[in-house]
Amino acid sequence: MTHPDLILFFIQLAVMLACALLFGQLLRRLHQPAVLGELLGGILIGPTVFGMLAPDWYGRLFPVSESLALGQDAVIKLGMLFFMFAAGLEVDLAHLRQKGGVALLTAGLGIAVPFGLGFGAVLLLPAVWGGPARSSPLLFGLFIGAALSITALPVIARILVDLNLLNQDFGVVVMVAATLNDLIGWSLFALILSKMAPGSGPGQNTSITLGLVFGFFAITLLLGRWLSLKALPWLQTRIAWPSGFIGLAAVLVLLAAAAAETIGVHSFFGAFLVGVGLGQSVERPQRAFEAVHQFAISFLAPIYFVSIGLQANFATHFDWLLVLVVTVVACAGKIIGAGLGAWLGGMPGRTALAVGFAMNARGAMELILASIALNYGLIDQRLFIALIIMALVTSVLSGPAIRQLLLIRPVAVETRQVVI
Repeated sequence: MTHPDLILFFIQLAVMLACALLFGQLLRRLHQPAVLGELLGGILIGPTVFGMLAPDWYGRLFPVSESLALGQDAVIKLGMLFFMFAAGLEVDLAHLRQKGGVALLTAGLGIAVPFGLGFGAVLLLPAVWGGPARSSPLLFGLFIGAALSITALPVIARILVDLNLLNQDFGVVVMVAATLNDLIGWSLFALILSKMAPGSGPGQNTSITLGLVFGFFAITLLLGRWLSLKALPWLQTRIAWPSGFIGLAAVLVLLAAAAAETIGVHSFFGAFLVGVGLGQSVERPQRAFEAVHQFAISFLAPIYFVSIGLQANFATHFDWLLVLVVTVVACAGKIIGAGLGAWLGGMPGRTALAVGFAMNARGAMELILASIALNYGLIDQRLFIALIIMALVTSVLSGPAIRQLLLIRPVAVETRQVVI
């Protein structure tokens, strides 16, 4: 990278962070997730608004440059990895022992119904989805099914905290179901991605790929759990804390990301599983976890979410029919599926429907999925934009819907900055 490119690279990062901070805080004041503001900031400084209103200035700030693109890509990928790691830390597997039956039904139908509707929509409406649905309908249908079955545990946790429901029976059921949903959904997405992405894997057959994915899943979780239960308490008395934990976490995230890429699945899967494993400590080192969380959401993750808004022109590639189909199928699948599971598990009708709306929140996790798929060339910008809009709509709808169904009065949003 040349000296002028290095200066411009720093300016780009500063502009992206400033937009993330400004619009993230603005959306939080409106009781919305900060990540929505960060995405909005990216859209405003990207080709959709800034590139259209001032194309010359946009070209100067974001010129076509291979060295700048490599630098941006490295920072953006680190942002994604550490956000997924921070999301994994939010997963508490101890909750799986509570409300097991109703949570299992909620999670199972909350994955199966949207997966089936997404797969069926591709087969029934190939013209709406475009080229991939015609050339590889079965594989593309599996991908869309997995994409629409993903939920977002950090989003759900934040909504439950805001509504003071996290430690009530409703909150426990939702968190357990969301934990199961995330673990199964991301494993499924990693498996399908390994088969669809060109050059992403060593070319093994499906059974070998499946074995590698779930073998990696088990080994990483077990290793992370061992580290959290045995190694962390020992290290805490021998290294600087929490700075030592941040360094250790960074090493583990990068090694797990490299291992995931080696076996043919995306690096995000390794980072997420390391977070899940380390998050299972009996005595969670809250100070260390909070330090990692703030490191991830204050610098790296905002750059990543702003960059999503830079990846497409949301005006020229907006397809209203595709947006409508994706949003309706996603909402219907998750609300009906998860709500039905909760109802079959014995919850009253209105409460079960509220569970469905809680599980419907996609937030940042869907943004990451869409961004990965676009970078791998699995989807075009039309579908990318449709998935982004669906993630925004579902995130905005969940909180108010739960509040109305459970007859909860609005409460003030706490001041801790959380990117969801």
